Amino acid sequence: MQKKKILFYITFILSFVVLGLLAILFIKNIMPIVHSYNCMKKDFENEFASPFSVNKIVYFSTANANSTINQNSSFTINDLYQITDIAIFINNNSNGNYTNKNTLKKVTLSDIDFNLAPNVGEPNLYYKNLYYFSKNIFDINNKIDKAIEFETTSESEIDFNSPVLYNNTANPIALSYVNSNILTNYTLADTISNLSYDGSLLKTCNITLNSISCKIAFNMIIENNLNEIYNCPMLLTMPLSTENSTIYDGKLVLTDNVDYRFIKTNWP
Repeated sequence: MQKKKILFYITFILSFVVLGLLAILFIKNIMPIVHSYNCMKKDFENEFASPFSVNKIVYFSTANANSTINQNSSFTINDLYQITDIAIFINNNSNGNYTNKNTLKKVTLSDIDFNLAPNVGEPNLYYKNLYYFSKNIFDINNKIDKAIEFETTSESEIDFNSPVLYNNTANPIALSYVNSNILTNYTLADTISNLSYDGSLLKTCNITLNSISCKIAFNMIIENNLNEIYNCPMLLTMPLSTENSTIYDGKLVLTDNVDYRFIKTNWP
């Protein structure tokens, strides 16, 4: 009986020794594989990582109208339209260290679509001269159909009448969303003495905010000076109200802190 106990303990101890040796052997063999995987994962992430992001979008929303004054001093609204100017800031995350990787060669907005179209009016998107941002100025010749391409430059001064960006992302993409003909041939009584041609017109004309809600979807495609191409789908909601104000107050300014990240789409 005593011999059986001794044999059992010896076998038990030997089993632990064997398991320990197997564990050491396993760890020794698996570590290079884990290290190789981590290196591959890091290289893969670095290859996919983009120097570009969009972290801020500024909106300016208001309204305006083309109108005529009648002989009895009443107003006839011929075209009530709502405007939202949009400034999209591209971040190259360079901290002032510009390289071919984090500078722009070309930027394209493609597959532009009204993901949510307003119930009333005729929505359109325009390229906007940055100098006219927040002003009731837009050029019908700058109407965007399905795509718009921005050239880039390193010149100290550029003409913002055409789509162009500094290659170091110093200026934002400026667009203007215009929903026209929300209301036509609508006469306001001459008792309205303090008529303002701004967002308050929407309230005066009984236009609900839900009826003019709009979302715009598109892909932003960035090509850098290494000919690497990065893509990011974006969805922008035209702001008509916040917790503290609405477009009915005349105008609405919103800075939206976002986190749009780009993914590399072309490979050697």
